[in-house]
Amino acid sequence: MNKEKTPTKIALVDDHVVLRSGLSKLVNGFDACKVIIEASHGQELIATINAGIIPDVVLLDLNMPVLDGYETARRLQQSHPSIHVLILSVYDTELTMIRLLQVGVNGFLKKDVDPAELNLAIRTIMECGYYYTNSSTGKLVNLFRKSQEHSLLLRSMLSELELRFLKLTCTEMTYKEIASMMHLNPRAVDNLRDNLFEKLDVRSRVGLAMFSIKHGIEAF
Repeated sequence: MNKEKTPTKIALVDDHVVLRSGLSKLVNGFDACKVIIEASHGQELIATINAGIIPDVVLLDLNMPVLDGYETARRLQQSHPSIHVLILSVYDTELTMIRLLQVGVNGFLKKDVDPAELNLAIRTIMECGYYYTNSSTGKLVNLFRKSQEHSLLLRSMLSELELRFLKLTCTEMTYKEIASMMHLNPRAVDNLRDNLFEKLDVRSRVGLAMFSIKHGIEAF
């Protein structure tokens, strides 16, 4: 006789009660998923987890009162690193992604995601450890979580100018503002960026920032 598959335990964290209730019904309808926690903010979630109710995956909103998604994800990474965090948010800018990767989230989806993709994301996170809709970003996340061996060698390949530019890519400055800060014209910064794309085998500012984070090239 086949044993029933152990359901994936889900926590939902969103201060919008109606949305959270609808999401709970949706997720409970997925095969082998069970919502075991519903919380209005990060502090409520962490208190529940500390009481011994441990989810496998947390579906987490970013903008919440008391304790927002960023800080909640950071604390979970420190105290319960085995819990997978999947962000559901209306925000998807590159800087948002960088901040989320820095605090150790396992995936990101827009709130208007198709239910089938949400189901896929939960299953993929449980199987692979992460889920991002952009495959190249997913590879960067995987790279970020690996050991930092060869960091010194890779950093030695970069000039002081390139290292300074990489630090600035981790800030909220635009490329135009970075050019001004570095006393370069915008075209020179574009060339610097494109050369680093090729040298580091990345395709976006997220990729540059992820390289900086992985190899300890900290922002100012």
